[in-house]
Amino acid sequence: MLTLARARAEQLTERFAGRCILVLGDLMLDEFIWGRVRRISPEAPVPVVEVERQTLVLGGAGNVAANLVALGARPAPFGVAGDDANTERMRAAFHDIGVSSDGIVVDASRATTLKTRIIAHNQQVVRADRESRAPVSNAIEAAIIARFTSALDAADAVVVSDYNKGLLTPRLLAETLAAARQRGLPVCLDPKMRSFAGYQPVTVITPNHQEAAEAAGLAIEDEASLIEAGRRLLGAIDCRAVLITRGEEGMALFTDGGEVTRIPTVAREVYDVTGAGDTVIATLALALAAGASFAEAAILANHAAGVVVGKVGTATVTRDELLETL
Repeated sequence: MLTLARARAEQLTERFAGRCILVLGDLMLDEFIWGRVRRISPEAPVPVVEVERQTLVLGGAGNVAANLVALGARPAPFGVAGDDANTERMRAAFHDIGVSSDGIVVDASRATTLKTRIIAHNQQVVRADRESRAPVSNAIEAAIIARFTSALDAADAVVVSDYNKGLLTPRLLAETLAAARQRGLPVCLDPKMRSFAGYQPVTVITPNHQEAAEAAGLAIEDEASLIEAGRRLLGAIDCRAVLITRGEEGMALFTDGGEVTRIPTVAREVYDVTGAGDTVIATLALALAAGASFAEAAILANHAAGVVVGKVGTATVTRDELLETL
């Protein structure tokens, strides 16, 4: 079993403090309505949730930023939001964690993405999404590219978080990724599209099991097909590593030197996987910015994910919580 010594983990995580990580991607809000169920509705065979409280947290790329803050970094988010009340709620949420929202470009033609989840007895009953998935306009592309590239000189790493909400167009990806590569920054990308051709150049790409299978064009059913899929992806795009996240099966890391590293899951209890991918990509990028190897960064990301899946709702992990799992 691949492990990371506590002393090395402490050394790396100490370097997390103050690192500037640019987060480019789909910003959203996660709204949670918490309650309990005592009866079934007489109107339809559905549970009646008696609401006890409501919470609102940053989701998507916003959750990546929140995870970076919890680990001691300084994130700078870049994305698009609507000209509506939810954008003001988003700006307030960023302000509450000490993060500037200057990278948010407002587009009056679209809605700010809001995911509302109703939770009863720590179980999700239903989710309602309000969003636009249309590609952003040329003017919005240009505004995001300008704001992002102007911040690169102060950055230590870049995270690209794709939730397929229309922001990451081919032009936007091509220009921002090329600019980050030109400055020699580590770029970690969490994909959503079936074709990974537009996701380059990057340092690490982190598809989940299903995304990796679809992009590689084969079913991942055993060790041999997993290795073949990882190697196909590594050879198909300009990247140095592919990290396939596999839930309870852990992770598989493929690097440009030909190494294949299996990282078993460390989650003790799994209550909610919401946002776990955001935690993985945030920790991975921050670890690479701190000087970790790909394997070290993947191990830290795996442990961080093991913490957040033990929490209900969109959650983050602190440096202390991360070190405790080691």
